[in-house]
Amino acid sequence: MFVQGWGVENMRRNTFAWLLVSLGTLVGCGGAEEAFEEDEGTVGEISENVVELNAIQPNAIQPNAIQPNAIQPNAIQPNALSPSSVAPNMLAALQDPGEAGRLSRTFMRYAVGCAFDPSQSFTVTWTDAQGVVQTETYVGKLGLAPGWATGPLDETGQRWVSACLAARTNWYGVTVILSLRASHDAIKHAASLERYSYPYEEGAFWGNLFAPTPYLHACVYVPNTDYARSVQRDCAAGHVGAAGIESCGLIERRGSCDAVCDSLDPNNGFRPKCVYDATVSPPRKTTEVVTVFLP
Repeated sequence: MFVQGWGVENMRRNTFAWLLVSLGTLVGCGGAEEAFEEDEGTVGEISENVVELNAIQPNAIQPNAIQPNAIQPNAIQPNALSPSSVAPNMLAALQDPGEAGRLSRTFMRYAVGCAFDPSQSFTVTWTDAQGVVQTETYVGKLGLAPGWATGPLDETGQRWVSACLAARTNWYGVTVILSLRASHDAIKHAASLERYSYPYEEGAFWGNLFAPTPYLHACVYVPNTDYARSVQRDCAAGHVGAAGIESCGLIERRGSCDAVCDSLDPNNGFRPKCVYDATVSPPRKTTEVVTVFLP
């Protein structure tokens, strides 16, 4: 599936904004709202998988790092993701006219995009600092957890949405087109044209941002490390900065995908399982993994 991601620069400054995971690339550009505008651009669908641009800020996915009243992922999953079901404090976070509100709305927009299918949406109305009433509607895209529209986000859905958000995170604020592939039925089948057009495996992403202690992991397909960085996709490989290799906020780099994940599915080209707990023997693996391919 083609998707858009977001950026990471501010993620290094805080912890919550990062969760809005630079679903693509936003860090160097201006802000999450600009990334959202890019996300509404043309999306080329070559198959059941969706290819989008990516522009999420890493600092938008870090739980409660920028502002104490910003939305916290583990506080919204117990309820259905609908305006009538969101807890009052979460609605207040979304309606905040300041920076915390912007980040909260950014997170919600990308979470809805990952969880809901195109027939579903979430609408929030808020009043900006100038007293102007604003209404924003976030439409679903991938459909990884459509049941969240009517009930709590279960643990499996939490992991799918988290992997999607992490995959769409980007250090920069530029637009990058991605092919997202996974064992989930919604994005499982990559048509031959998509696989031909997006042949370079960047890496894989997994974790749970909604857990009491949020965590995200990423691995890189080592042979394509330099290529991924050349097209400004650094979160799997790590960003080369003045102080050395830097991570995209909450995303913990786990090294080579070949070392921590199963081999690519021969039919649809995704990593079926990756290690989330290496402290036991054999290591525990998760199946809620999103593999990213680049053009």
